[in-house]
Amino acid sequence: QVYLVESGGGLVQAGGSLRLSCTASRSVFAINVMGWYRQTPGKQRELVAAITRGGSTNYADSVKGRFAISGDPAKNTVVLQMNSLKPEDTAVYYCNGRLANDVNLWGQGTQVTVSS
Repeated sequence: QVYLVESGGGLVQAGGSLRLSCTASRSVFAINVMGWYRQTPGKQRELVAAITRGGSTNYADSVKGRFAISGDPAKNTVVLQMNSLKPEDTAVYYCNGRLANDVNLWGQGTQVTVSS
């Protein structure tokens, strides 16, 4: 079975930076969009940022100007550079890949904790 593998989470102080990376366990030719979601207890999983095969990007309003997504869904790679981190960014971050048939692939999640 194909799954996504995440790395780069950790504990940082407010104002610090982290870089999250994600790749597929094997080549997936049908991934059209890749991105990052995050979830905290008591809240729904929310989209943080996404990138298409054409390189267009979308960001949640709360992270615009602080986070930058890059990569290539066609190569099953995506990176999220997180700068100026805030305590409210604390969450489990999940890598996502959307296939041509709208099926979603997910990673196991990586914990990001930002201390005050």
